[in-house]
Amino acid sequence: MKIEAVIVEDSRLARNELKELIKKYPEIELIGEAENVDKGFELIQEKSPKLLFLDINMPEKDGFELLEMLDEVPITVFTTAFDEYAIKSFEYNALDYLLKPVSEKRFSMALDKVKKKLAAVSDDKVADKRLSVNSQIFIKDGEACWLVKIGDISHFEIVGNYTRVFFEDKNPMLYKSLNQVEEKLPEQDFFRANRQQIVNTNFIDNVVPWFNGKLKLQMKNGEEVEVSRRQSYIFKDRMSL
Repeated sequence: MKIEAVIVEDSRLARNELKELIKKYPEIELIGEAENVDKGFELIQEKSPKLLFLDINMPEKDGFELLEMLDEVPITVFTTAFDEYAIKSFEYNALDYLLKPVSEKRFSMALDKVKKKLAAVSDDKVADKRLSVNSQIFIKDGEACWLVKIGDISHFEIVGNYTRVFFEDKNPMLYKSLNQVEEKLPEQDFFRANRQQIVNTNFIDNVVPWFNGKLKLQMKNGEEVEVSRRQSYIFKDRMSL
């Protein structure tokens, strides 16, 4: 299995060190490198790598800001000379964290994690560029940050011009409109219940008849979502045999 990777790192020396380590692993195909966030964003948008080696502390914009710019985040291994970022990077659910200069042993350990992660994630992108249930999105709300798998999100809800995201016991804000979010979601797994909410159909525990031909969805996490009358007809048609 070829692992297409990119490096986003402002130090040429650090990029060269990573490239020397990568050369020892023929399964990694380095398809590009960038020295700042903006070029890194363009590179990732163009190449769609499976693996990102990302420096945290870069001039103008840092590595965390790059993740905020991406609709879908590759498997990410942070690299930095400052171990103060270690705890913060794991708040972002990064796969691993490498302290520069990176040793061959530590790099090998990180690559093992990458391979296990890739083996568990099917390469199921669809032609229209929608995300899959295994895609990751980056969410930053205040000082807290997450990399969240789409399939782990139970539902989305409008809050003003933005969208609240519900997963596990968290409900941070995503600074995109619900319509923008809907355009990226896998249609077979997510359903627009009403003007305010989109639900992950895999999280529906029970469907209850409601007033005026409407339905109420009881979610596995205890939430209840009322389906509009129009969407109730669509839901019944979609979910019936």
